[in-house]
Amino acid sequence: MADKISDPIGRLMGLRYKSHPWHGVHIGDDAPEIVTSFIEVVSTDTVKYEIDKESGYLMIDRPQKYSNVVPAIYGFIPQTFCGDRVGQICANVANEKSIKGDGDPIDIVVLTEKSIAHGDILVKAKPIGGFRMIDGEEADDKIVAVLRNDVVYSHYNDISDCPDIVIQRLKHYFLTYKDMPGNDRGSRIIETYGKEEAHKVIKASVADYSERFDNLDKLLYK
Repeated sequence: MADKISDPIGRLMGLRYKSHPWHGVHIGDDAPEIVTSFIEVVSTDTVKYEIDKESGYLMIDRPQKYSNVVPAIYGFIPQTFCGDRVGQICANVANEKSIKGDGDPIDIVVLTEKSIAHGDILVKAKPIGGFRMIDGEEADDKIVAVLRNDVVYSHYNDISDCPDIVIQRLKHYFLTYKDMPGNDRGSRIIETYGKEEAHKVIKASVADYSERFDNLDKLLYK
């Protein structure tokens, strides 16, 4: 994929228009070691925000019905797509052929000691692992990362460096934040994986994105 930052047309478009967080923001030249991440939700939010895929603006998905809040900043990795490749990785691990990609960008939760006041921001993050999550019959991986240069967390290089309580809190959130009375979606985490597997999932999602949005890429940057 061409370097969007060095493209003069892309730079000029960025001066006049706000880039779409999913399609118009570059994942970063150092991906998957360091990835640009778009943050939708922070730990003080009492409503669940989610990107509107058509406009690129944040919209209210739903008020949180219960007291659980995300224990870190949470969003997605631009120019990724949970498609056939990501779905196949999950299906192979789960030994369930029916599992497919969920059709969304790859989710990422970023650990930091700082209190971030709001979402709708970009951060640089270092992936250290992830959760192999299945929602219904769809792969819904959650990449776990640390904020680059964070005083407390930036020295973590693998999810095994994290205290158990941090992992437990993240798992609890992801297994309960979609809960609604009478609506059992069957969300489950089948595996916690480390940095190398996180890199594999991210690379697969970039390939899925390139295939799914190949025409979009040619239209914008050719």
